[in-house]
Amino acid sequence: MSRCWGWLWSGCLIGWLSGGAAAQQPPAKADDNLPDKVSFYKDIRPIFQQHCQGCHQPAKAQGGYVMTSFAELFKKTDRDVAGIVPGQPERSAVYQQITPRDGKPPAMPRDRDPLSPRDVLLVKRWIEQGAADDTPASARAPEVDMDHPPVYILPPVITGLAYSPSGEYLAVTGYHETLLHRIDDKGQTLVARLVGLAERVQSVAFSPDGKWLAAVGGSPGRFGEVQLWDVAKKRLKYSLTVTFDTLYGASWSPDGKLLAFGGGDNSVRAIDVDSGKQVLFQGAHNDWVFGTVFSTKGTHLVSVSRDRSMKLTEVATARLEDNITSITPGALKGGLQSVDRHPTKDELVIGGADGVPKTYQMYRTKARMIGDDFNLIRTFPAMAGRIFAVKYSPDGNRIAAGSSHDGKGEVRIFQAADAKLVATLEGERGPVYALAFRPDGKMIASAGFDGVVRINDPNDGKLMREFVPVPLASAIKTTSK
Repeated sequence: MSRCWGWLWSGCLIGWLSGGAAAQQPPAKADDNLPDKVSFYKDIRPIFQQHCQGCHQPAKAQGGYVMTSFAELFKKTDRDVAGIVPGQPERSAVYQQITPRDGKPPAMPRDRDPLSPRDVLLVKRWIEQGAADDTPASARAPEVDMDHPPVYILPPVITGLAYSPSGEYLAVTGYHETLLHRIDDKGQTLVARLVGLAERVQSVAFSPDGKWLAAVGGSPGRFGEVQLWDVAKKRLKYSLTVTFDTLYGASWSPDGKLLAFGGGDNSVRAIDVDSGKQVLFQGAHNDWVFGTVFSTKGTHLVSVSRDRSMKLTEVATARLEDNITSITPGALKGGLQSVDRHPTKDELVIGGADGVPKTYQMYRTKARMIGDDFNLIRTFPAMAGRIFAVKYSPDGNRIAAGSSHDGKGEVRIFQAADAKLVATLEGERGPVYALAFRPDGKMIASAGFDGVVRINDPNDGKLMREFVPVPLASAIKTTSK
């Protein structure tokens, strides 16, 4: 059966689903309030989404077992054991792995909290009742995975762009996927479609050595997700479900050991890249966190939020150290959407709802006073509407800012030292949500609401090339200049 369920990931059933002795069954309790008839769609599907699908999906089928398709649930693992045997939970590998045995905790989810006793009992009763599929016809969507990539009638909204450190690849966010393009002086070529579970990929970032590509996003109000892709192999290393809402603003520590991101749950987090374990949590923001960036030495993490603040967090202790921006009411006219750090100095550029790019020093050198905005270095000319993206050029001498106003977008290039306007990028465009300088500084990519990637010369603003980054099923054609 071809079907796409919500794509929740975390606490996956990592490892090999295998057979073995019958699992010890947790005792049923009167207060568990289990339904008489367990529903796959309402009861079981969310459990598998939250705890299992991150590591049992086509992009990363641990143990040779996939759990994102109903039909796949009944197939055998690579140890020749059926995942689900209708009517027989004790012979079902999935049930065996989520229940304690011989006084030991459940094998899965590995390195994470076990499923609640109620969830385990729901799975058991569903299998006992025949493991039926009651998914409504209205909820049966086409399957989307590495073998069945998304089909586009119109270009998707693009919220993230990133050049690889070598400049060979440009990563572009899409629906359920990140697209890798190779761009040179002759044109662009789509070389990989990295399809995951999350419906929305909000931000992409290459590791400093270019070996890994991080993609963060999720499904609003349901889960956030981190994907880590092996760039050379075009293969998923792991996926992690994090919190109950979408993730934004991925950034790498300078040594490539940590990955940070913000969330729609008002949090800032960082994980150890090798293990995927969370090593930093900061919950001091009062609204969605859209951007993060590490200090030059990786000792501190900066975050910007819709709550109109830019905060400084010490990485080693996860301690909130400072509000870099003024905390005086009205000092900032709206929420902040984007932040970037100077390539070699601890100086920051931010943009947000007031349409005014600003640069700040990262560390306070004077005691805070009521009404001050001491860390402010420079205010740049206002742009129409909201600024959704800001970027330093690779040499740090220029700043790019992309905005949205009344359905139209604009990208301006400023001199960082004096805020002088260098160029306004050519090309009719919708709201701009993402920017990326090529590492040599000779090109800048921009994209946003209209789903078209534009490549401009940052020195004079001239349009060099534009293209739709996804294959289209309609008559819309990719254009190139």
